[in-house]
Amino acid sequence: MTGTAAPPTPRPTVPVPAESVELGRAARGTAPRSSHAELPARRGPGALKILAAQDAGRVQDLLPIRYARMGLSPFTFLRGSAAVMTADLAGTPVSGIDVQLCGDAHLANFGFFASPERRLVFDVNDFDETLPGPWEWDVKRLAASVEVAGRDRGFRTRERRDSVEAGVRAYRQEMRRYAGMPHLQVWYSLLETEDLWQQYEHRFAPRRRARMERDLAKARSRDNLGALTRFTTMVDGRPQIVPAPPLVTPVRDLYPEEVERRGIEDGIREILAGYRETLPADRRVLFDRYRAVDIAHKVVGVGSVGTRCWMILFLGRDDRDPLFLQAKEAGPSALESVLRPATQPTAGQRVVEGQRLMQSAGDIFLGWQRTTGVDGKVRDFYLRQLRDWKGSVEVDELRPEGMTLYSEICGRTLARAHARSGDRIAIAAYLGSSSAFDRAVADFARAYADRTEADHAALQEAIDAGRVVADDPTANGNA
Repeated sequence: MTGTAAPPTPRPTVPVPAESVELGRAARGTAPRSSHAELPARRGPGALKILAAQDAGRVQDLLPIRYARMGLSPFTFLRGSAAVMTADLAGTPVSGIDVQLCGDAHLANFGFFASPERRLVFDVNDFDETLPGPWEWDVKRLAASVEVAGRDRGFRTRERRDSVEAGVRAYRQEMRRYAGMPHLQVWYSLLETEDLWQQYEHRFAPRRRARMERDLAKARSRDNLGALTRFTTMVDGRPQIVPAPPLVTPVRDLYPEEVERRGIEDGIREILAGYRETLPADRRVLFDRYRAVDIAHKVVGVGSVGTRCWMILFLGRDDRDPLFLQAKEAGPSALESVLRPATQPTAGQRVVEGQRLMQSAGDIFLGWQRTTGVDGKVRDFYLRQLRDWKGSVEVDELRPEGMTLYSEICGRTLARAHARSGDRIAIAAYLGSSSAFDRAVADFARAYADRTEADHAALQEAIDAGRVVADDPTANGNA
């Protein structure tokens, strides 16, 4: 008996350039560029209720860390409240041109990492919320984060606006540049750190240039061997993850009876059985050369605190051939509350496919998994290397000139990510050559920063009144 193959997915109709230009210009009639200054009054649940709704299903003991980190400043509040901003953006004007959204494109979600060719590149690096949607939403979240971060740093009003407009202008100009490129040239485009350094080095003060060179060298040292030194110790002749609760808690401490019954290696193999199948065939060959030896729960980020995240140690030819993978829990995107549901059957697959579409160079071990945990509940995860030349810019150390420069680079990077998946010619035609959109989004960013400060104050009030528990025993543990 032979089965019937599923019908192929029909190829979408791609407009010719002239049609895209017409589409973009026509969109100005329904959503004038100046209209993007608007921030409608909030309707529906307030910020704290939206955050509380996200707490369901998370590790309850870790939630005080989440709120302590969000309570540090308006910028950390913004970092942890993608769902809040999504609800606010739902009422804003849009051109009707969709791209693959990051969904959480704030300043701290850009950074350095290694390409498969072992080059240090700069790109968007967080895709938990990724989903197709209006390109303007990513731009506005980036712009708002620049304004809020500038306020946290004590910058003057003009300095903050210059930084915001610089990022939006860079997005607009880069999108217009991509509109003139062939498809393959857009797809191959990436921002290599060496190229960025050559372009912008002259804008750094000598002391800052030296600091930046040290930061880039540090990023290149953040690899699997470095993680082995940082996170493990030798026990009975083999490396074992060192407990550092609540940030790092080995599974043998979390579930000692389960580990005693099944053993760590068997448990990890069972968890990863489906993940292996999501890797390309050549990557499976490489993955199969490693054996799992230890696993621990790891607390990460700000908004992600309370979700389940595992660091898994593998060894290859010997104990100096490590591989660290991070398995991070994936739930529904916050964007799905206001946009259409994801088309992928699992949340992990949604994250991975969105990341592959937006990033110019991805982790060779990027994949996903749906598994049943020791508590009997089915959860989705996506996996990647824990450290592979990963680095970031310390936003809370930037001066006005540095903030403007970093905003530009992030705006360029976001444009490249959007150009890969959306109609870049239509977006460029909509944006045009004037600064109308730049000015409007800067006005929006200022208004949204006011709202973020009010939301942060409300959280602080709730913490002070005891309605929200906030406690981070790892004061500097924003991993």
